[in-house]
Amino acid sequence: MKRLRPLLPALIAFALLSGLDSAHAVTHAQATSSPADAAVDKAVLTEMKQQRIPGVALGVYRDGQIVKAQGYGLANVELNVHVKPETLFQSGSVGKQFVSMAIMMLVEEGKVNLEDSITNYFPDAPAGWKPIKVKNLLSHTSGLAEYESDARTKPGAPFYLRLDHSEGELLRMIEAMPVENAPGEKWAYRNTNYVLLGMLIHKVTGEFYADFLTQRIFKPLGMNSTRLISEADIIPNRAAGYQIEKGELKNQDWVSPTYNSTADGALYFNVLDIAKWDAALYTEKLVKKSSLDQMWTVFKLNDGKPNPGHYGFGWAIDEVNAHRVLEHGGAWQGFTCYIARYLDDRLTVVALTNLDSEHSKPAKIVHAVAGIYNPALAPASR
Repeated sequence: MKRLRPLLPALIAFALLSGLDSAHAVTHAQATSSPADAAVDKAVLTEMKQQRIPGVALGVYRDGQIVKAQGYGLANVELNVHVKPETLFQSGSVGKQFVSMAIMMLVEEGKVNLEDSITNYFPDAPAGWKPIKVKNLLSHTSGLAEYESDARTKPGAPFYLRLDHSEGELLRMIEAMPVENAPGEKWAYRNTNYVLLGMLIHKVTGEFYADFLTQRIFKPLGMNSTRLISEADIIPNRAAGYQIEKGELKNQDWVSPTYNSTADGALYFNVLDIAKWDAALYTEKLVKKSSLDQMWTVFKLNDGKPNPGHYGFGWAIDEVNAHRVLEHGGAWQGFTCYIARYLDDRLTVVALTNLDSEHSKPAKIVHAVAGIYNPALAPASR
């Protein structure tokens, strides 16, 4: 979630793949020199070559400070633009952790209660939604169906990704879907849950969820480049997303503005802004420690057992060789990313890529890099 070759051959091989010369395959910036640098470069470039990833931005932070923020490869293949630390990638589902943080802020302010039925916020919802609580949306234990399934997003289907809808229309479409099981009975990752949480934020605050995130999280933390996706706006340092079809690199598929604005993961960010987010999570700038602890505790099902996804609120919680780690991946529109926060080690590694999830596995990069900085965190060899 592997064998490394000598650095120079890896650089040359990647240069042949992407059209770069070896001197420009790595864009150095915001990185402190350390003995680990060469090994990290080798690991990243090897995975890029194997996975055919055009570009990667890597962030490594210790105690909330940047250890390494570096770009590799191309942000835009057609224009031969290199990745740098400022390059913006799409968040995919890593954006869920900001939404869960926003909900916990509203909980602390007394505007939301985790034990509330979601019908308190969606009064026209079907009766079957009444047992579903806010905490079930956060933990993916609501029992609601997945709106983003292949069957529901294909041409002619209700959630066809090239159609535009108002928030109200999207809510009514979600309300028409079946409930698959009783809340808290099972764990099933469903983007539907976080789409609804974004709408809940809007209903409670009167602000579109992304505006709330900007005003209450991004601006206070100085995350000045993090924002909602927009294909219309002129956005400096935006990377292009890619997918591989029949062995050829292609531009990402287009989706409507509706599906580039939902709260299940539709943000732009870079490794410099993520460093500020990581630093804030060591503090109580946004919420109290008790709220963070709740977000970072595996949610229990109705039978009292931890859910099989090891999921809290917006994060998966696990261990690597008895070292606690908070993790989450994201994928959308020709981009993938992965973040791992090793709590006991006060080490965080982030990898952002501009290739589709079918071919790009940024978790492999993150886990390999973490193991270089601390061998105790190295994934088991296979």
